[in-house]
Amino acid sequence: MAYDSESSSSTVRLNIGGRKFCTTLDTLTQREPDSMLAAMFSGRHTICQESEKGHIFVDRDGKHFHHILNWLRDGVIPPLKDSEYAQLLREAEYYQLLGLVDGIKSALSKRKEDEELGTELTRIDIIKCIQSERVRFRGINLSGLDLSKLDLSFVDFSYACLKTVFFSRANLQCAKFRDVDAEASIFHNATLRECEFTGANLRGAVLAGANLQSANLQDACLIGCSFCGADLRSAHLQTADLTNANLEGANLEGANLKHLEGAKLDGANLLGAIR
Repeated sequence: MAYDSESSSSTVRLNIGGRKFCTTLDTLTQREPDSMLAAMFSGRHTICQESEKGHIFVDRDGKHFHHILNWLRDGVIPPLKDSEYAQLLREAEYYQLLGLVDGIKSALSKRKEDEELGTELTRIDIIKCIQSERVRFRGINLSGLDLSKLDLSFVDFSYACLKTVFFSRANLQCAKFRDVDAEASIFHNATLRECEFTGANLRGAVLAGANLQSANLQDACLIGCSFCGADLRSAHLQTADLTNANLEGANLEGANLKHLEGAKLDGANLLGAIR
């Protein structure tokens, strides 16, 4: 079935991962005309409907889809916990809702600016520190800082509070994160080769596209983490909790994966992995 793009008020019934939603064609196509949703309902594509009640099924988690619809209707960013923002950001990126992606990042950035007043160090302090030969931030509260694009290789963050820290595109090769609390932190496209994450709390963290070759993630809490497209070759993940973690498209060649209950592995490379 192809939707008529001229009938903007047409009712559209959606089934997002088992959750049912009802909206209009106008809502799905107007605010973000270059999004995947707009393309789906542009009239250029044939869309298959379920036999009962004509719902269109999309194989994604529907937990935050009502926020996506509200954004498309009103352009409002919802007030959420940082871990929920990380989940919503993942869905916004999937649906290619660039305005929502920017809005979430702006909301997180503002929150980080507010929280930074309560942290022990600032980004400028970190930059000054990493110019020395050996750097340790053991047990320090760095929550909410933007440490993206910095060279933090070999830095010791063990036991630190790193909640919602932005490490996107940072070089963290051989850094130590033993027993850190890094819930909902962003490691998007970061270099994390041979990093030590033993016992770390990374619940809800985004590590999509990160290089985690030979990283040690034993006993780590990785519940709900996104490893989409990450390089986890020869990584140590035994006894790590990967419940609801997303490993779609990740390279897990030679990794130790003894406990993978509930993890999503669509398109992952498991050649030589220990399971």
